[in-house]
Amino acid sequence: MQKTLKIWHLIIGLCLILLLIRLNRVINSYILLIEYIGLFFSNYTFAVNQLSLSLIDPLISALMIVFLPIFLFLKRNKISILSSRLNFTAVVLIILTIFFIFAPFVADSNPDFQKNLSVTRLLPPLSVVKVIHLKDKGKTTLNDIGKFITQKKLVVKNIFNESIIFADSVHVDLGVIYFQKGFSTKISNKKLQFKNGKPYITSRMFILGTDELGRDIYSRLVYGARVSLFVGLGSVVISLLLGLSLGFLAGYIGGIIDTIISRFTDMFMAFPIIFLIILILAFFGNSLLSIIIVLGFSGWMSLFKIVRGEVISLKTKDFFISAKLIGLPKRNLLLKEILPLILAPVIVNLVFQYGNVILAEAALSFLGLGTGNLYPSWGAMIAAGQNYLSQAWWMIFFPGITLFFTLYVANNLGKEINVKLNPRLNE
Repeated sequence: MQKTLKIWHLIIGLCLILLLIRLNRVINSYILLIEYIGLFFSNYTFAVNQLSLSLIDPLISALMIVFLPIFLFLKRNKISILSSRLNFTAVVLIILTIFFIFAPFVADSNPDFQKNLSVTRLLPPLSVVKVIHLKDKGKTTLNDIGKFITQKKLVVKNIFNESIIFADSVHVDLGVIYFQKGFSTKISNKKLQFKNGKPYITSRMFILGTDELGRDIYSRLVYGARVSLFVGLGSVVISLLLGLSLGFLAGYIGGIIDTIISRFTDMFMAFPIIFLIILILAFFGNSLLSIIIVLGFSGWMSLFKIVRGEVISLKTKDFFISAKLIGLPKRNLLLKEILPLILAPVIVNLVFQYGNVILAEAALSFLGLGTGNLYPSWGAMIAAGQNYLSQAWWMIFFPGITLFFTLYVANNLGKEINVKLNPRLNE
């Protein structure tokens, strides 16, 4: 009997493949973590100053890539969703989740890394350039700080690296002559790294090509998935809190409170929400936090309508009246009596809302009102690519097709959940 692939099979398989491919970097991350812990106790001030997102990110990913497969294997029979059969929707969601959690290992470079634009600018997919490795100019010391800084360079990928040179081709003689767009430059052996008695020269492939600033499209695509998924998650949480609380208050209390909140909601729904978003961003600026808050505040109205209608229907039921008479707090009335009964429409609404938020974030980034220049975004990548459509089609195609499949999967997931929670839809 042929076994069907389950969700946990694919997740563990992808984690193990990624672990094998990036084994050296994972090991270096663990060494860096051990050295940082030692540095924390020996030089507390320096350790605190070194603490940043660029340092925490690969360390957490290194821990997760080892312990996540173990956790999933042990819990495979206790978490029902892990034993579900694979389909197209599940595969895409798993890949996006892997991008989100393990971005420092899935992408081998910083998404904003730039070097030698004459060589790397607007390279088509599968382009290969030569990489000449130079000696590190920084002085290395044998103390804890020196060891930590040296190890950090092996793990943390920076925006710029002075220790490498990208070239179209390389000729090795008494020294090294490299060519960049037809111009040749000779570099002495004193500046080169050597490996096995030869100049250390490797190759770098840009799988999905590069953009107008020589940045790797693949790396920006992976980190852009993080931005889209995180903005979607944060905005949906805000919409959930607003929709649930206001819907419960309007439906439970009724009267003038219901009228005021309902008219306020109708006003929001009647006003073109894109103008409201642009107005708020114009006042408070476009940052990751402001985008999450704005999109969260602009998407709670449909959930409010669902919760309000369900509460009005349920508050006349005997079980609800009994719970109210015994003095159950309003919070418990919402969370324990009402929420379990309206969970199906709430979940479906949130899943569809998630896809809408991802599309809205991409649209705002396309208009230059997204997360700014600090984070790569699919919408901003598409906006940049429209100026080079005839020269570099890949700048628009890859973020565009990724965004399309993400939205398709989000909407398809909402339909699948709706059918699963409402079996009568299959009839």
